[in-house]
Amino acid sequence: MNTHQTPSDLISILDKGELTPELLSIQQKVEQGLRISDEDALCLFEDAPLSLLSVLADHIRIRKSGNKTFFNRNFHIEPTNVCIYTCKFCSYSRLIKNRADGWEYTMDDMLAIVKKYDDQPVTEVHIVGGVLPQYDLDFYCTLFEKIKAHRPELHIKALTPVEYHYIFKKAKVSYEEGVRRIVASGVDSLPGGGAEIFHPEIREQIANDKCTAEQWLRIHELWHEAGKRSNATILYGHIERYEHRIDHMRQLRELQDKTGGFQTFIPLKFRNKENEMSYLDESTVIEDMKMYAVSRIYLDNFDHIKAYWPMLGRHMAQVSMTFGVDDLDGTIDDTTKIYSMAGSEEQNPSMRTYDLVSLIKTAGRIPIERDTLYHELKDWSDVSFEEDQEYKGYIALPILN
Repeated sequence: MNTHQTPSDLISILDKGELTPELLSIQQKVEQGLRISDEDALCLFEDAPLSLLSVLADHIRIRKSGNKTFFNRNFHIEPTNVCIYTCKFCSYSRLIKNRADGWEYTMDDMLAIVKKYDDQPVTEVHIVGGVLPQYDLDFYCTLFEKIKAHRPELHIKALTPVEYHYIFKKAKVSYEEGVRRIVASGVDSLPGGGAEIFHPEIREQIANDKCTAEQWLRIHELWHEAGKRSNATILYGHIERYEHRIDHMRQLRELQDKTGGFQTFIPLKFRNKENEMSYLDESTVIEDMKMYAVSRIYLDNFDHIKAYWPMLGRHMAQVSMTFGVDDLDGTIDDTTKIYSMAGSEEQNPSMRTYDLVSLIKTAGRIPIERDTLYHELKDWSDVSFEEDQEYKGYIALPILN
């Protein structure tokens, strides 16, 4: 793709003669920077050709981020995969009564993981896992305080509302008091997990014992009111319909109108390995790209759309950059098992900075290393790597007679 393309350039290549009046109306809204409706979003899901979705989503991506694609250098800590909840889509968790093949890290174990990166230029630790009684409010506050004491500049992105709802309730504190204590302990931002699908028709079927949509949104709202930032996700490609996806995004868009605290939206693809919903087929690549594009078009008040490459696979993550995606998450360094245990293509999710930069550059984008809050740390466009100088050899082709 031409790195100097403008939003107008993209719109101009559309063959408007092939578009229905409804799609033409949506295209005009996008071109004018106007918000699309729920009905428009449904029309895009059901009727828009993939080429149109790509052009419209990329139009917005360029308007918001230029030709930049962001990444950061991070690692994950997953305290446990043993959990009191029984989400039907989950391939990761192990119930308390069946915890033999699970893990439960101690506080010292987790601090040792942090210290392993002392001499590495990581900027973020991402902490999320199962829900267990012993990982209570005091435990996590102490953990966060110790991480900050050891490495003050390391950004702590930790725990979802699913975890906070449980630990606040167990500690008998209000959401307001719980959020105050978590902020004071050193947590810098919240990840987007646990959102799944907000609509009760679907949520009650796939995750009926975890926090409700209203509770998830309320914790993020309080977090934003405390001056902090967070992310948001959706779990798509299972039993939900397009209407449920749109309802989910509408609730996020409404909260973002109110607080402005969300940074990025991350569509997460349902994977069907070893869970109670394994009978379902997974969404196609076309559906995946459609989800990225429509979310970029619909969520006009979100600055970024992220493709979480360990879930999607690095090659499809690269493709997603032509459907409105401007962020590929981070290097991760094989520190997450959530999607590898669900059958994702990335069974050992780790990418060197060189790998991520190369992935972004070969897609015609400008690779920008960011911190968690999207402050730009480094433009890697013209950086020369040792790997670039290595002799790659040649492939001996067969001789045809």
